[in-house]
Amino acid sequence: MTTFPVIASTLSEKDLGNFIIEKYNLNNNFECKLFRTGVNHTYFISDSNTKYVARVYCHNWRSKTEIKEELELLKILKSNNLSISFPISDKNDELIQEINAPEGIRYVVLFSFANGEKKRLMTNENCFAIGSLIAKIHNITASKKIDRVNYDSEILLKKSYNYLKPFFSEDLNEMKFLKEIGEKISKTFKESNLKDNQKGIVHLDIWYDNFSINTENEITIFDFDNCGNGILILDVGYFCKQLFFIEQDKNQYELKVKCFLEGYKEFRKLSDEEINLIPETGASIFVFYLGVQAQRFDWSNIFLTENYLKMFVGRIKDWVEYYKIEKN
Repeated sequence: MTTFPVIASTLSEKDLGNFIIEKYNLNNNFECKLFRTGVNHTYFISDSNTKYVARVYCHNWRSKTEIKEELELLKILKSNNLSISFPISDKNDELIQEINAPEGIRYVVLFSFANGEKKRLMTNENCFAIGSLIAKIHNITASKKIDRVNYDSEILLKKSYNYLKPFFSEDLNEMKFLKEIGEKISKTFKESNLKDNQKGIVHLDIWYDNFSINTENEITIFDFDNCGNGILILDVGYFCKQLFFIEQDKNQYELKVKCFLEGYKEFRKLSDEEINLIPETGASIFVFYLGVQAQRFDWSNIFLTENYLKMFVGRIKDWVEYYKIEKN
């Protein structure tokens, strides 16, 4: 019987664990467990003393060059003593493994584990510390570029909208809203006049699920899979946007945003123009991630429905109305 082709597979915990043990010369006490599937698949591999994270990139999601660029960025940040999850070299000093999965080549990278806990409900002190770390990262990445995507309005807004069109009618009010607000934000971005040192390499996915906080309020950021080039205020706007939906009490939201921005400005200046772009940058990245979900329908099909679109766009509308971003 002919083996039928697949578009996505989930690697065996046991066999991936044995593969990593051999490649990284780990002792046989290490055990590999699937943590979750998603845009990429995440496994934890640990013994009684040490824990690592294995990211298994999905087939054709990232090129080897893109992964190399991500890992080079992490090496630079680590060399500057910034608290990030960093890649681990194997016994031959290689950072990227290749696995011939049923659907084709999949890349595997082993990362350090970010100790601490994920805190959805953050304190003012947490927000200050997160802002400080992001500013320190931006001080390193400002005015630099990597061989990855450029996050401009074409990528964040127009292409994301086009990814949604095969799944949703353009006559839906939510789709009309996305098109209109996309045109408005694109115009604002075009009219902005940020300096070269206000642009650089961005993480683009800094929210509570992608950093850990330990008991000393020390932050470790991880998952740079979406890193690329863009205006640095994108990272700031996206964190504020996430905080907006966590804090139902908008007085608490404003206080925590203030602490976050104070932490950032402790280490890096923010111009008035950058601060004024926070509403547009936050909204643009939410549109972008809707596009990612459509692009990766193989993963998102369990929730990417018309009801989900209404809910998600409703969140963007709440943000737009709060900050009075007017459509064209």
